[in-house]
Amino acid sequence: MNPQSEYAILLYYKFVKVPDAEQFAQEHLAYCKELDVKGRILISEEGINGTLSGTIAQTEQYMKDLRANPLFSDIVFKIDEADGHAFKKIFVRYKKELVTFRVEEELDPNVITGEHLAPKDFHEMLQRDDVIVLDGRTGYEYDLGHFRGAIRPEVDSFKEFPDWIRENMSDLKDKPILTYCTGGIRCEKLSGFMMNEGFQQVYQLDGGIVSYGKDAEVQGRLFDGKCYVFDERISVQINHTDEDIVVGRCHHCGQPADRFINCANDACHLQHICCEDCEAEHSGHCSDECAAVTSAAR
Repeated sequence: MNPQSEYAILLYYKFVKVPDAEQFAQEHLAYCKELDVKGRILISEEGINGTLSGTIAQTEQYMKDLRANPLFSDIVFKIDEADGHAFKKIFVRYKKELVTFRVEEELDPNVITGEHLAPKDFHEMLQRDDVIVLDGRTGYEYDLGHFRGAIRPEVDSFKEFPDWIRENMSDLKDKPILTYCTGGIRCEKLSGFMMNEGFQQVYQLDGGIVSYGKDAEVQGRLFDGKCYVFDERISVQINHTDEDIVVGRCHHCGQPADRFINCANDACHLQHICCEDCEAEHSGHCSDECAAVTSAAR
């Protein structure tokens, strides 16, 4: 860690059977409040999925305490340095699924999931002509940044993937498929689903885009743009080479931009890519209609 950084942001997940998951979620919330970390943590019978921020001392204590639980003794944390909290509050919630997928068959990544590829191996496979690269995130995440040549899924939420894959990729079942997402958790389910659907060679980027950007050898090569993250940073840099480019386009003028803002109309709050000039010109609104609504309310 950089000694000048006073805070850290943790990203982590683990699929493991959690007994009394609802009670554990309540206890974990109380623990997090006492430790005074902030973030968003989901707990279910199938495991834990979290992002949180705190001081260096707080996050180190959190990692130590969670690993002291036999269920999570080998959990992997992705750690980012930060100047402050990435969240305003702490949320610990019980959910039936760690990532909402809602397919009929049970998908336990401990039983079926695509082959994990280290960043170096993923980078090498990206350059093969016979490989299909599938972005396991939503379309708006793709628009901010993605791996070169990846398929943009026309989905607004993860639960739309099963139908989208059946409608758009059923003729590619004999092709090698590379999947990736932010931190890896969505691909655990996505790749397993594809294997159940008859895809023969399915791979996933171990640790997701975040780990790929931290790999000292790969340095984020072949990832264009920024990676969308679900905290107040909104986006992080992945490609740390001179090949880094901006792929996002301003919602208003279409010029290159890599910053998301929320529409200033409280009834809308559409998150959209917007350059600084257009943010000023449109007063932070996504459309003239939203600007008119805000103006009328004043």
